[in-house]
Amino acid sequence: MWKRMTLMLLAVGLVAAGLVGFDLFKSKMIAQAMAAMANPRQTVATAEARVQPWVERLTAIGTLKAKDGSDLALEVSGIVDAVTFTSGEKVEAGRVLLRLKSEDDAAKLEALEATARLAQINLDRDTEQLKIKAVAQAAVDSDAANLKNARAQVEAQRAALAKKTLTAPFAGRLGIRNADLGQFLPAGTAIVTLQALDPIHVDFTLPQQALSQLAVGQKIVARVDTWPTETFIGEITAINPKVDTATRNVQVRATLANPEERLVPGMFARVSIDIGAPVDRITVPVAAIVANPYGDSVFVVEGKGDAAKVEPVFIKLGETRGDVVAVLDGLEAGKTIVTAGQTKLRKGVSVKIENSVVPTTDPAPTPVDK
Repeated sequence: MWKRMTLMLLAVGLVAAGLVGFDLFKSKMIAQAMAAMANPRQTVATAEARVQPWVERLTAIGTLKAKDGSDLALEVSGIVDAVTFTSGEKVEAGRVLLRLKSEDDAAKLEALEATARLAQINLDRDTEQLKIKAVAQAAVDSDAANLKNARAQVEAQRAALAKKTLTAPFAGRLGIRNADLGQFLPAGTAIVTLQALDPIHVDFTLPQQALSQLAVGQKIVARVDTWPTETFIGEITAINPKVDTATRNVQVRATLANPEERLVPGMFARVSIDIGAPVDRITVPVAAIVANPYGDSVFVVEGKGDAAKVEPVFIKLGETRGDVVAVLDGLEAGKTIVTAGQTKLRKGVSVKIENSVVPTTDPAPTPVDK
């Protein structure tokens, strides 16, 4: 009898213990499910914080300018009599480009030259007469003054006639013609532009703090949107000897070889100047940076697989270059950092890594036209 009761009590105890254990297991599972719902795994893209050589660099925006360039015009007005060039033509210095009608000026020049010749004859005759005392010295002096005056008038008329002829002041490439035969041109009308394209200058400004790092002969690299995949190498040829008091910037001019004349004046250019020796810097994609009012940070992935979680780490940033930025302090090389999906993250959140699409990490990206 007692044995049967003991067995019954043991059975009841085991059932009660099982029920209590099941309740505890159920509570634990519910707690875990609620925690998972509150902290679901987030899908993110990642990259590795890498060490790479980093050269300190000055950057600026510049404008291309011809070595020599001007819009050609005449000082006097008149009707176009001859055009001896075509648009876009390459010309040498001194080449005649355009003439205005000048018959009246040419006839006046001939008359003045005749007067000058007569003055010369009178002077020669009176000089011979003076030797035999047939004329006074005053007559010879008067003849000499008349000759000088006549020659001066001839030179003035030649200059006036020359003003009706347009010549190339230097070698270069012509632009589009803005004058036609028979057209009346007011004085100062731009007829055509002439640009010397090889070599070509790029003018840019830098803060006054950069003056100590600049020198004539220093190499520069220029990039233009017209040729996005190419770089053009040049060197600094002039540094303005004064700083602009309004902006505290100094103007710098560099010269680039341009034998194929692909660079033209007025183009926008990005200029970079390497300074100092390369140093190792930890770099991360710009997309990884989380900007906050109290500092920049990145999310570092700790653990692997299902145990992967993120921890925010505050960092000190250096120069941004294209798609990457240098990290001066706060991050170790080799760490895995989140580059996409940061808005869903906070300390301790579990993550799933998906790197099928990752941000670019080009320090010198160029746009691609499609």
